Amino acid sequence: MPRPPILPVIDWRALFASGKDYAAWLAAGESPDNGARIESQRREIVLEPQVIGYLSALKRPVHVVAIAEDWCGDVVRHTPVLQKLAESAPNLKVRFISREQSPETFARYLTNGGEAIPRFIFLNDQFVECGNWGPMPEVCRELISRGKACGDVGAARKKVAALYELDANRRMVIGELLRLIDIASSMVP
Repeated sequence: MPRPPILPVIDWRALFASGKDYAAWLAAGESPDNGARIESQRREIVLEPQVIGYLSALKRPVHVVAIAEDWCGDVVRHTPVLQKLAESAPNLKVRFISREQSPETFARYLTNGGEAIPRFIFLNDQFVECGNWGPMPEVCRELISRGKACGDVGAARKKVAALYELDANRRMVIGELLRLIDIASSMVP
């Protein structure tokens, strides 16, 4: 006999439809200053031609539910990357929701038990979850985890900040997001 799911099933299609597009999300933000920083960073991001070519040729739609609020530094840093990718991909659709809009969804994506954002959930054309990303690149999450393990999160945060400075072109984030886009748009296993 099949076991019932432990967590309630999420209606991803409805959740996606309830979200805001980038412009509406930015306009509804808490901090006009952070909104301006997000938009400025989005304009400054330059995607490589092969990335644009790949994104413009996606055969299947990919939907992304972005749990993001503009007061968060990682949101300010990483949502412009997601939006820039979406602008180059007619088949990449992004909708933004807040943590409070769907707390039962957000609770599934805690980072080491903490409420960290952004969290990007990648869905295929049938609104099946295929992966998620956030709140920062994998190497940065590992540094924070190691900082927690040894009792020096402050030093870990400094290392993360240094990595961000070295990766001004956002290549780490772009690479990780492209991998999830590729998975969600897969035609065959």
